[in-house]
Amino acid sequence: MAGEFDWSKVDWQKISESYEAYRDFLMERIKRKQLGYRKLFDLTGRVAIITGGAGGLGLPTALALSDFGAKVVLVGRDVGKLAEAVNLVKEAGGDGMYVQADVTKEGDVKKMVQHVVDTYGRIDILVTFAGINIPSHPAEEYPLENWHKVIETNVTGVFLTCREVGKVMIKQRRGKIINVASVRAFFGLPGNYVAYCTSKSAVVGLTRQLAVEWAKYNIQVNAIAPTVILTPLTAHIPRNPQLSQLMKSRILLGRWAVPDDVVGAIIYFASDASNFVTGQVLLIDGGVTSWA
Repeated sequence: MAGEFDWSKVDWQKISESYEAYRDFLMERIKRKQLGYRKLFDLTGRVAIITGGAGGLGLPTALALSDFGAKVVLVGRDVGKLAEAVNLVKEAGGDGMYVQADVTKEGDVKKMVQHVVDTYGRIDILVTFAGINIPSHPAEEYPLENWHKVIETNVTGVFLTCREVGKVMIKQRRGKIINVASVRAFFGLPGNYVAYCTSKSAVVGLTRQLAVEWAKYNIQVNAIAPTVILTPLTAHIPRNPQLSQLMKSRILLGRWAVPDDVVGAIIYFASDASNFVTGQVLLIDGGVTSWA
């Protein structure tokens, strides 16, 4: 344990063989005055890909990850917005770049992942924000075209990105994947949400399946499930008095969430603090799901 403490270099298999082994590990840290707990959330030197990186949640997440030391890669389709977001990350003192890619296109995703590896040599964190909602019609009238668009982005896009990044993490024998689901994965909503709710339920299933398959490679796969976060994607909700009243009335904390309410959970799942957590979904909902 010479030098500065580094959680990523701890041999957890050895330490977990017995309580005595763990206690020796703890006593050695005490002796050296290197407890390391403050470093559990340190992301210095790690590389994080954020799909939908220039969006209402993607940018604050990029800023937060870079604030903890990560190099951030913002992925999306709009080069102008991506460039602006990366400039903001750098203005705030962070390090990052952007890669233009459509997550629904297999070729784009493969090229994006390869570019990140060529640039940084590794990928440590993936956050899958890229997503859409088209609340256009009730279920019995919902157009198949809109259904395909939502499923392709919210499910296929997440799968393709996880698959290609997962290949890199498997080689590294280490990685953190944070998928973005929603409380709507668990509860329906009277508001033309048939495609969106279905897609977010699929993200939860995908997260748990990947956690099962990739645990042997020391890859933790988890998801967050927020309620309404004030972003461009949800801008239609406050403008709809009936829907707004229905949704806000169930938030026990009495307000809409903002992106900063989400980033703490992402930092946790991206860091060594969550090394023994996988296949889980963290509800960030202001208490929505606490009562029937």
